[in-house]
Amino acid sequence: MAKKDKNKQQPEDTPVRDAVFHPEFREDLVFWIETDRKTALRAFKLIEAIMREPFTGIGKPELLKYLDSGAWSRRLTQEHRIVYLVSDDRIDFLQARYHY
Repeated sequence: MAKKDKNKQQPEDTPVRDAVFHPEFREDLVFWIETDRKTALRAFKLIEAIMREPFTGIGKPELLKYLDSGAWSRRLTQEHRIVYLVSDDRIDFLQARYHY
């Protein structure tokens, strides 16, 4: 059985996108860092996953029907979601609290 390469690089066709953290998103991260360290750590884990694969992976990615075109969410907790917009060259992180 072949070993998995832990240092596997992204395929050439995977676009590299910039991360843009909106003020509300940054405020939400500060809130989680100050009040619930476990949720803050999960938020950072989700950010990393979103940057690698914005449409699949952990947190049950969901295309949002009623917000901007290209808006997605992922579960941060049972109650709270990370909401983000995906474009060709960047990912805009909009919020990390509440349910859209």
